[in-house]
Amino acid sequence: MKKFTLPSLIVLLLFSSSAIYAQQENIDTAAFRKIRNAEMSSSQIPVIAHYLTDVAGSRLTNSPGYTRAGKWAIESMKKWGLVKAGFEPWGEYGRGWEQEEFNISMKVPYQGYVVGYPLPWSSNTPGEVRAPVYEVTMFNLMDSAYLEKHKADIKGKIILLTSGSKKHEDDIKPFAERLTDSALMRMPDSYMMSRQELDGGLKYFGLMDRGRLQLKEFGAVAVMDADGSGRDGTVTVQGFFNYKASRPVFLPEAVLSSEDGFKIERLMASGHPVELAVNIKGKFYTDDTKGYNVVAEIPGTDPKLKAQVVMLGGHLDSWNAATGATDNGAGSIVMLEAVRLLDSLHLQPKRTIRIALWSGEEEGVLGSYNYVKNHFGNAETGVIKPEQATISAYFNLDNGTGKIRGIYAQGNTAVKPIFEQWFKPFNDLGAKTVSLSNTGSTDHLPFDWAGIPGFQFIQDPLDYEAKTHHTNMDTYDYLRMDDLKQAAIIVASFVYQTANRPDLLPRKKMVKEKFVFDGL
Repeated sequence: MKKFTLPSLIVLLLFSSSAIYAQQENIDTAAFRKIRNAEMSSSQIPVIAHYLTDVAGSRLTNSPGYTRAGKWAIESMKKWGLVKAGFEPWGEYGRGWEQEEFNISMKVPYQGYVVGYPLPWSSNTPGEVRAPVYEVTMFNLMDSAYLEKHKADIKGKIILLTSGSKKHEDDIKPFAERLTDSALMRMPDSYMMSRQELDGGLKYFGLMDRGRLQLKEFGAVAVMDADGSGRDGTVTVQGFFNYKASRPVFLPEAVLSSEDGFKIERLMASGHPVELAVNIKGKFYTDDTKGYNVVAEIPGTDPKLKAQVVMLGGHLDSWNAATGATDNGAGSIVMLEAVRLLDSLHLQPKRTIRIALWSGEEEGVLGSYNYVKNHFGNAETGVIKPEQATISAYFNLDNGTGKIRGIYAQGNTAVKPIFEQWFKPFNDLGAKTVSLSNTGSTDHLPFDWAGIPGFQFIQDPLDYEAKTHHTNMDTYDYLRMDDLKQAAIIVASFVYQTANRPDLLPRKKMVKEKFVFDGL
């Protein structure tokens, strides 16, 4: 018989008790099988994807496209049997905007095509304007003295705003990748920024604003942003904070493909003047400047537990150069399919299940942050509301179209063995990792800040960062339907299991946190 020292016996007992605690999870594998079989035999994901992307179009917050997508989701959820489906205001947002007309071409040294997209909330040109091009680097844009010195060169010009690079970096890596088991074992914190980094970013934006105002003061006609970050015709188009009516009015601005930007740079460097013609016409929407989320519920059935809530969601808003399929149509599609599955199967969850599709995420998780502040509490003050005690968890999906490979536990050590048990029926689908690491920059964070278990699933990256994220390539064609089906199965199962377990999921201590995006 093996002897145990007191320390080793304590360790053994602790290990045994944690293993017993994990085994106490009564996993409803029969319900999991029903969810899985229903999704694999009669998935509605392609239909949902088509309506949220192709039919609705781009979904800039407070734009007609966002409203089209939201109305379709609300009416669909009502037909599926969900209740309390509708738009819920969360507070003041700002102006909507939608492109009405846009064209750009090169006129000198010859007639040529140019690939580009207007910046959201761009001011309008007075019809088509034609002017010579003058290059200003990002670095020089932030140098007030440089712009003052060159104001005569700037007057009457279309400014080509460049990064200073002259060609693409060599790239022999594939666009898309899936996570290996070894990578999943060492998942680092992702999308997390320090306070110092955020402060540096705010200073950078402030200097860029000042430079843009100087360009306008010195008589420039428009700005064409060609920073060289995209490749193969991929153009990254994302706004700043011009949705706020209080922001200054800048010059008309568009973003060009890096290939066209490099060509124009080379022509000018070799002594060939370049002229562009550009027309930007967009419409601002200011009748209602509130922000709205889309919400709906599956009512709980247990007399004691139905007042408690399990939430799932993703952001519905997108940028304007494409239809926001992977960012974050994919998350909204999966969450809608998850609630459709749960309701259609009549599984009767004990707790109420509430879906939320957020607006204002791209401008700084505004919709989810204000929702949490309105319902659950303020992470900045540490003051919580009674509803905070009734929510078990919030599950989020917002890293593209890749299949779920695990979940970020956000340092919640008590939930780790629980989720590991829940993932076992889906190990054959490639999902098993529960990482204690943190991930940021999306809508689970406000819940986490408010002391609510908030989780983002780990997904295969595929070509999300390489091609589709905030670009003109973020379209239906880059959605991986089989991956989205897998994700819907797992999300629906996790939400159902959370709704039916005897207790709320374990919580971390609430950490008082200043919200760093609001008010920019």
